[in-house]
Amino acid sequence: MSYLEPLFWLALLKIIWINVLLSGDNAVVIAMACRSLPDKMRRTGMILGAGVAVGMRIVFTAIIAVLLGMPWLRIVGSLALLYIAVDLVVPEAEGEEGGVAAHDSLWRAVGTIAVADLVMSLDNVVAIAAVADGDWTLIIIGLVISIPMIIAGAALIMGLLARFPFLVWAGAALLGWVAGEMFVSDVKVLEYFGEALVHHYEYAAAAAGAVIVLSLGWMMTRLRRGAHSA
Repeated sequence: MSYLEPLFWLALLKIIWINVLLSGDNAVVIAMACRSLPDKMRRTGMILGAGVAVGMRIVFTAIIAVLLGMPWLRIVGSLALLYIAVDLVVPEAEGEEGGVAAHDSLWRAVGTIAVADLVMSLDNVVAIAAVADGDWTLIIIGLVISIPMIIAGAALIMGLLARFPFLVWAGAALLGWVAGEMFVSDVKVLEYFGEALVHHYEYAAAAAGAVIVLSLGWMMTRLRRGAHSA
């Protein structure tokens, strides 16, 4: 597809728009992972996190056809996402935060973002790859342009998290919801239960994922605080 063709620019706009629409969960992860960083490092963490998110989507687009056909992949991904969601709301152990060097905390945040995006981007890249129709120029340009949009979304969410701490739990519940949806969309689950039954209980599975995250997060938070007071 030529750069001079209107279809090229139309497809580019579609890719940017799709990525912005589908990046709300990534902005939540970036904001939640970076919220505990020192003020001077938050912007660096957000930029690195957004760069990792976009870079991984470019890689995934090349292998998405193979990955999505593999059984158990989405189940494993959903379990990893549940772990990440719970980990984001449970307070750190006493002395842990102060004993971690600043750069370790930064890379830990970026690592959390990378793993979360790894399991959350499988659906996103399908839409992007479909619009691009194999044109790598479109894919890369569209995703790179979307980086500042993801950072802006993360910055907005981070400000809200600082002002309203309960939104951290809402963000974790959102990740649990995504994990529940991902679990039931696995190839093996669809084969075993049938698409009609899975589709009927899709929202129930998503809600169960959110409940699991909130319940585990609440219990582990109480245990951690109980250990601190002992």
